Amino acid sequence: MRTIELNTYITDAEWEVMRVVWANDRVTSKKVISVLQEKMGWTQSTIKTILGRLVGKGVLNTEQEGRNFIYTANIEENEAVRDYVEDIFNRICNKKVGNVIGRIIENHVLSFDDIERLEKILEMKKSFAVEEVDCNCPEGQCECHLHHH
Repeated sequence: MRTIELNTYITDAEWEVMRVVWANDRVTSKKVISVLQEKMGWTQSTIKTILGRLVGKGVLNTEQEGRNFIYTANIEENEAVRDYVEDIFNRICNKKVGNVIGRIIENHVLSFDDIERLEKILEMKKSFAVEEVDCNCPEGQCECHLHHH
């Protein structure tokens, strides 16, 4: 599988479809429609349109088996999520990343294994920690530059 290309943007609706494909590996349009009609209340034509868009973007493959269309992902879920998260963090000031990660952790249920893994990551990160994270924004795009005058 390949990673999402930089210019490939997956909309929220497309993410819903991709989650069904990722969960089922090889999935019929009938299955995607069944799941998303129940979850999202979308019509069959809406779902088929989204499937077609994803095929057009190269994110999904499709093949016909008899009367069924079978969809498979061209990207792995963990790659897509990683790219999505990187895109979000590239949109905010480097100085705010720690606070955002903290809020994410505070606002979500975590297992003991999740917490243990995070503790290990944080312990490792301590050896590379800096006194203060540098701002990565051009002047005028965040508040950091206002406080250095």
